[in-house]
Amino acid sequence: MTSHPPEPPSVTTVGELRTGPWAAHAGRSVRDELRTNLVARLRRGDDPFPGVIGYERTVVPRMSTALLAGHALILLGLRGQAKTRLLRAMTDLLDPWIPVLRDAELPDDPLAPVTLEARTLLKEQGDEAAVSWLPRERRYVEKLATPDVTVADLIGDVDPIKASRLGTRLGDPRSVHYGLLPRANRGIFAVNELPDLSGKVQVALFNVLQEGDVQIKGYPVRLPLDVMLAFSANPEDYTARGKIVTPLKDRIGSEIRTHYPGDLRAAVRITAQEARVRPSLPVRTADWLAEATEQVAFVAREDPRVDRHSGVSQRLAIALREAVVAEAERRALLAGRPVAYAGVHDLQAVLPAVTGKLELEYEGELKGAETVAREIVRDAIGRAFAERSGGLPVDAVVAWFDEDRVLRIDPDADPATALQEMAQVPSLLDVAAGVLAGEDETDDADEARVAAAVFALEGLHAAKRIGRSEELGYVAAAPSEEAVLGGRRWN
Repeated sequence: MTSHPPEPPSVTTVGELRTGPWAAHAGRSVRDELRTNLVARLRRGDDPFPGVIGYERTVVPRMSTALLAGHALILLGLRGQAKTRLLRAMTDLLDPWIPVLRDAELPDDPLAPVTLEARTLLKEQGDEAAVSWLPRERRYVEKLATPDVTVADLIGDVDPIKASRLGTRLGDPRSVHYGLLPRANRGIFAVNELPDLSGKVQVALFNVLQEGDVQIKGYPVRLPLDVMLAFSANPEDYTARGKIVTPLKDRIGSEIRTHYPGDLRAAVRITAQEARVRPSLPVRTADWLAEATEQVAFVAREDPRVDRHSGVSQRLAIALREAVVAEAERRALLAGRPVAYAGVHDLQAVLPAVTGKLELEYEGELKGAETVAREIVRDAIGRAFAERSGGLPVDAVVAWFDEDRVLRIDPDADPATALQEMAQVPSLLDVAAGVLAGEDETDDADEARVAAAVFALEGLHAAKRIGRSEELGYVAAAPSEEAVLGGRRWN
């Protein structure tokens, strides 16, 4: 995220600017500015892109190299891989403020203007020309590419009324109503989903950046802009024939691949940073539940029923975390409890936060999104428990159920009552204590133990070591006919 810049300098005229420290920076390009500030940050040992997690050894070094080389760059990756966040993070490498001619339409350097309008204004007013200061956050312009984007949207269009008012020809640059790209002069211009731009618009974009000119309705217009260009795209769209015009693709200096977090802990940190949770009462979320929530995205990315070309966005885990907290809050409000303790039953209850984030293959469509989501959540719980169960006495728990015993836990029961029921299962509470090892202690220890024990039971069920019957509760993995009681179901 960009930090709030300090107060702007007090310089208000070109004359004051010419005799001040800014004169040493006159004419410096945006790419040189980014490079200078990045070099200073690297020398201090600071993070080049603070707030970007999981890319420290992959994407961040490559982006740093591209900026040091002065390259236009493109980020290639599936949805939810922080491409836009990375593009916006480049803004933090700009100077906090830069001077611009106050009465000029485009942001131009008062000491080294490149646009005709700015040069004319400076010629007329000289050192008395007014200067204003542009903050770094206003030097970033972003456009989501869609097929209906036109040259006029990005570059501009001839404005006959403006030409008539100024008394100029239609081919004069002053007669142009500028689009987004010229307004990003001396800044960063980012285009998301580049392949969705039409070929004509891509050519116009290339011409402005490479040649400094463009034809607008048949009129050649010089636009010698100083812009750092950055793109994002889906890898498949980018490499498909005909999606990117060759001259533009050839001028993109660095092609950087993004990826989903490969480490669970990094993914948990990303979700914790991005999730917007504002419950009306305290909601306790244990580390094991955060890991189980995150595993849903990891499992979904490996599931053959989910379209891998579309990907599973990190937003799935973020939305799921938000929904789990909200579900725990809802239960606590209904029960009149001052504090909520989230558990796996909350994770299992918020399938709508999963189904809307999955693009299914044909097999998945046949089974239905809710069924696929339910199975993914079950497998995620099983994987999260398996990573915590090493050395815990789970065999004793399984052996108790193998003797045709059953355990039914009311999710709305008082924690003390639930613990009494669980105490009859040998070692179950010891397993719960092992799950909680290393967690911060809270005042609601009983609820924490109950939630951890249910997590253990659901983990064993996901591993098919015990069963779960809708009527009976937790049962043996393959219960005897007597335990089934006339055909009751388990899953």
